[in-house]
Amino acid sequence: MSEYTQPLCAGPLAARAREIEPFHVMELLARAQTLEASGRDIIHMEVGEPDFPTPAPVIEAAQRFLTQGQVRYTPALGLPALRDAISTYYATRFGVAVPASRIIVTAGASGALLLALAALTQPGDSWLVPDPGYPCNRHFVRAFEGVAQALPVLARDAFQPTLAQVNQAWGPTTRGLMVASPSNPTGTLISPAALEQLAGFVAERQGALIVDEIYQGLSYGIAPTTALASRHPCFVINSFSKYFGMTGWRLGWLVAPEAYVRDLEKLAQHFFISPSTPAQHAALAAFSPETIEILEHRRMAFASRRDVLCSGLRELGFVVPADPAGAFYVYADVSAHAQDSAAFAHHLLETAGVAATPGIDFGQQSPERWLRFAYTTDEARIEEALARMRQVLA
Repeated sequence: MSEYTQPLCAGPLAARAREIEPFHVMELLARAQTLEASGRDIIHMEVGEPDFPTPAPVIEAAQRFLTQGQVRYTPALGLPALRDAISTYYATRFGVAVPASRIIVTAGASGALLLALAALTQPGDSWLVPDPGYPCNRHFVRAFEGVAQALPVLARDAFQPTLAQVNQAWGPTTRGLMVASPSNPTGTLISPAALEQLAGFVAERQGALIVDEIYQGLSYGIAPTTALASRHPCFVINSFSKYFGMTGWRLGWLVAPEAYVRDLEKLAQHFFISPSTPAQHAALAAFSPETIEILEHRRMAFASRRDVLCSGLRELGFVVPADPAGAFYVYADVSAHAQDSAAFAHHLLETAGVAATPGIDFGQQSPERWLRFAYTTDEARIEEALARMRQVLA
């Protein structure tokens, strides 16, 4: 009998796959984990994942559901009870009326962004994407044969796009604008007034505005707001991962103008069938008073960590030009110590056991100058990280 030989490949790789860049922080994380396996103590400040466990009421809700044994598909738009709960959350916390019919529960915020871009992007359409910004945004645009047009945002503008910038960059192929508040990697916010201006500009040009609010709730000294308070239409992405501390549950939501919901539903049916059923039943407890009390204590802990980290980095000679008012990141200029932040990140990991994310993940605007530090570890570990970096820099 002849031996079957598996072919070496199945033909050429699609161009879109070749053009997607790696997520550089994951490669640094892999090295950090290798060092840990060898016995090294690594302080993780690279990955944007809260260190707190899932709140107990959420775990208990999941356990109650699972004991029934009926873990079946839900509607593609999500559990009606969860859509209602999200609608109520907008009304009680933000004073904004968002009908449940506009809310689509998704497989994480990534699933929400995929649905929005699939519904809105024609081949060749251009999306204005802030630089620095979350890397998946530009790659998702490319996946749907669109063009991600970098919009350089500056420290003096809190790393957020201005109306003048958007006006100058908008062209005949522009489909829309993507913004994030709070932002990853900078932790900065867009004021409601500035967001209203941007929303009005985009609406006048019959474009689409996508607002990433996945860190909503994690703001410090400023009450959280939502773009859904605008009188102009927009697509809002949110998540149970960050404020609610449910990263591994992979659950988010998309709020869309009513006219788009049916087509988004069809896409969701084919892309995902439905979001995770256990995760949805667990998330029903995310808005309970008991859970919100836990989350608010955690938010205050994040605020304290932010103050310790910002102060410590500045004492070490790093420049933090825009104070982070939300999320759990500090975007620091390291050019006083290094000319290549990627090499510097690996140097800190190898010599100090401190893991941080190089700017190359977040765009092409002088990425060699920047490191993102996530304060997703407790204050004692942050202090230890600062002490280790002090020794290396000395």
